[in-house]
Amino acid sequence: MAAIVYQTDKRSGITYAYQSVSYWDKEKKQSRARRTLIGRVDKESGEIVPTDGRNRKTHDDTVCVKRGSRSAEKVHRSFYGATYLLDAIGEKLRITRDLKQCFPDTYKQILSIAYYLILEDSTPLYRFEKWGSLHKHPYGDNLTSPRSSELFASITEESKQRFFILQGKRRLEKEFWAYDTTTLSSYSQALRQVQYGHNKEHDRLPQLNLALVFGQESNLPFYYRKLAGNIPDTKTIRYLLHELDILGYSKVKLVMDRGFYSRDNINSLFQNRVKFLVSVKMSLVFVRKELDAIYDTFRSFEHYSENHELYCRTVRTTWNYSQQRPYKGDTLQDSRRMYIHYYYNIDKAAEDEKNFDRRLIALKQELESGKRVPEHETLYQQYFIVKTTPSRGTHVQVNEASVNQTRRYYGFFALITNETMDAVTALELYRNKDVVEKAFGNLKERLNMRRTLVSSEQSLDGKLFVQFVALIYLSYIKKQMQVNGILKNYTLPGLLDKLDVIECFEQPGKSLRVGEMLEKQIQLYYDLGVEPPASL
Repeated sequence: MAAIVYQTDKRSGITYAYQSVSYWDKEKKQSRARRTLIGRVDKESGEIVPTDGRNRKTHDDTVCVKRGSRSAEKVHRSFYGATYLLDAIGEKLRITRDLKQCFPDTYKQILSIAYYLILEDSTPLYRFEKWGSLHKHPYGDNLTSPRSSELFASITEESKQRFFILQGKRRLEKEFWAYDTTTLSSYSQALRQVQYGHNKEHDRLPQLNLALVFGQESNLPFYYRKLAGNIPDTKTIRYLLHELDILGYSKVKLVMDRGFYSRDNINSLFQNRVKFLVSVKMSLVFVRKELDAIYDTFRSFEHYSENHELYCRTVRTTWNYSQQRPYKGDTLQDSRRMYIHYYYNIDKAAEDEKNFDRRLIALKQELESGKRVPEHETLYQQYFIVKTTPSRGTHVQVNEASVNQTRRYYGFFALITNETMDAVTALELYRNKDVVEKAFGNLKERLNMRRTLVSSEQSLDGKLFVQFVALIYLSYIKKQMQVNGILKNYTLPGLLDKLDVIECFEQPGKSLRVGEMLEKQIQLYYDLGVEPPASL
């Protein structure tokens, strides 16, 4: 595999061009490269002036290659199979078109970095030069670290918003949108939104939060927002609704986990006429009250779902809606229709009860031994009756009423919604929310976002956007792999590697030629929903 690489002599300032040929070192079991000097680069014309190997010009100027043009006047061979796949996906999802409309001068650079992030699996950006010299990609030239930083800083909020609008309108408005947040730890101390807060991965570094919105049927993201690291989930809903309104999205439907539940949030969702499906804690008074009314008949056979191995019931209830009206100086009180879907998992109930009993035994031993733990005082008072006399010492008795009340709700969980649907449909919609959790995994692992290290707010915002673009491609590929059974035979990296080895040949005046492809490779393109590249 041959490519042209450039290296500048710091002492003389002369840039030399080398032909780099990759090969496999069997002893060291790694890819290596042999470099052969071609010539020096003319500063004015950018052309490569051949030398005789000792940095002297030769009189043979039949080979003339312009810097930045890989094909130039000689055949160039590149890896093409995986980047072709991304090209095809970009056309299918209109990512390339939308980026070109929003970033007319830099969309090719954005795409090339996104491709690199996808295919190189967490490799730092300073390695782009080597990857770019071996692959055919949209930009077709090298992107150094300084140029990447300049690119990130040039990505404006206005252009990002236009991209969100274009991509969002391609998502079906009738589907639910999964919304969730994650924490991104950062080593950067100069960023305003990097704050200490509740870190979901128990990382001790300061952090910022990232919120994502996904279409549940398409499994594609179309909106994200960067948040300060100390902002809890319950405080993000109002701003999200405001942003979606600005972006022109109507008939919004959101599915969220219980971290987003609060009375204010549910009131805001009702106020903005947003359909929602939200997980809630079983400790909520209104949730327990409605369950108590059907508790004795809950585990009847007619309410059992064999597919999900759960008992499912739905209760129609009312939400005590309130809205402050500053313009009238009062608070509107009203009732709104709402549904609570209850689920009971007998295996989970048994496991929870077993763990609870073990906990009680440990607490009882602490009390009887006199080795009380200050942090457990609330639990002592809730679950035990402790009597101490001079003659008999300390006597510990379990508070059976309190223990039974706690055990009563083991194995149950609940979802609330203002959309009419049955309990099984609601459960399947909610479980599909894990598309966001998987996306966060992609961001942090494959897209090198486990810990951010950037020097400015602009660079961080730009890098996040490019990684978001890459996430759209990854999400599409993963969805197709899941739907078409590809995951049985390939991992995501394995699939990309399988296609990445397909080569293409470029020569001036001739159309691009694609190298040999195996039947399995051709079938992978079809399974991923794209036409394979035309081969000779």
